[in-house]
Amino acid sequence: MRLPPAIVTWTEEVLREVLRFTGPADVTLSYFFRAHPKIGSRERGVIAEAVYGLLRNRSAYTNFSESGSGSAMRRLSLLGLADAVGVDSIGGLSEEEKQWLMRVMQIDRSNLPLLLRTNLPQWLLDKLIARYGEEETIRIAEGLNRPAPLDLRVNALKSSREEALAALTEASVDCQPTPYGPLGIRLARKPALQNLSLFKDGAIEVQDEGSQLLAQLVGAKRGEMVVDFCAGAGGKTLALGAAMRNTGRLYAFDVAEKRLSKLKPRLARSGLSNVHPVVIAHENDIKVKRLAGKVDRVLVDAPCSGLGTLRRNPDMKWRHTQQSVNELNAKQHGILAGAARLVKPGGRLVYATCSILDEENEAVVAQFLSTHEDFVLVPMNDVLAEQKIPLQAGEYLRLFPHLHQTDGFFAAVLERKK
Repeated sequence: MRLPPAIVTWTEEVLREVLRFTGPADVTLSYFFRAHPKIGSRERGVIAEAVYGLLRNRSAYTNFSESGSGSAMRRLSLLGLADAVGVDSIGGLSEEEKQWLMRVMQIDRSNLPLLLRTNLPQWLLDKLIARYGEEETIRIAEGLNRPAPLDLRVNALKSSREEALAALTEASVDCQPTPYGPLGIRLARKPALQNLSLFKDGAIEVQDEGSQLLAQLVGAKRGEMVVDFCAGAGGKTLALGAAMRNTGRLYAFDVAEKRLSKLKPRLARSGLSNVHPVVIAHENDIKVKRLAGKVDRVLVDAPCSGLGTLRRNPDMKWRHTQQSVNELNAKQHGILAGAARLVKPGGRLVYATCSILDEENEAVVAQFLSTHEDFVLVPMNDVLAEQKIPLQAGEYLRLFPHLHQTDGFFAAVLERKK
């Protein structure tokens, strides 16, 4: 079915705003759709996919757009739309535009210069090549530039994975179990989850398998006191609460009240009653200090560049710079040190990010250990074995889309000496 010619105009309009990079692409798209309520749901989906396709392939498509006719923004929009739905589905194309699109979409990308092939900014490309070498960087970039599937986590308080898989299959949802997370389900497409009784009843939550594994590494047990230090909208909080079987006390700390407010409806669906959301001013807030030395397990899912989530948030690579990563670094060191005060002797602290940069990961942990002699690094292989996660790792957990089909994640487990 061919899309109306207006699809190009709408895509152009929103793309112009997205490429200013004044905010997240999903927020810009949301504002645009609210301002244009007459655009149909199918067209909205196509516009969003066109924008994300352009952001994933921005370097190559900007280069391709130097040929062709019409305005540069129209050419970019056409490339994004062709990426999303194919050339023949776009309405209102001139014959010249159609022929041009068909030519450029058939270009063999493997012959392009490295910067265009990887579609990464120069500073990030250089950093990854220095760490992983050129061939592996190409594989990393290909994984990050591929659209992500939709992963779900089954709420063990309300269902089993087998029951959830059966219910989804009955609802004609194409799904399969995830390979590593014991409660994960992967969907090939993105159905209207809000219409499924499983979702309404709190039996499933949207959560990338990598994120599920991070929560599992915490090893939260029944009756313990646990803190999710940077809880955000609470995806890992819900996983921790279910692992604790709704016992003990689970604190969800965050500095953003707006982010924490998104946890409330999810909590109501989940059936959890052991979660206590707490807005804090900073990592040294008095509310944090009151728990010093009392907590069994602390998860620090630190604010980071998010460069491991480029499958879902491709604008991140264009919005970040080396300077912005340096600024995040200072926060990461401060938050990890602040969270460490909560851990009781024998307790554990999990430091995690959705970044693939060493300076946000290993370097932060190394500096922390050099200044906190009462903590030791627990080898990740030991933790994975404890949690029966069928993965091999060294001292740390590093996940990549091209290797594990998850977002890019890092985790380290630290234990306070008894």
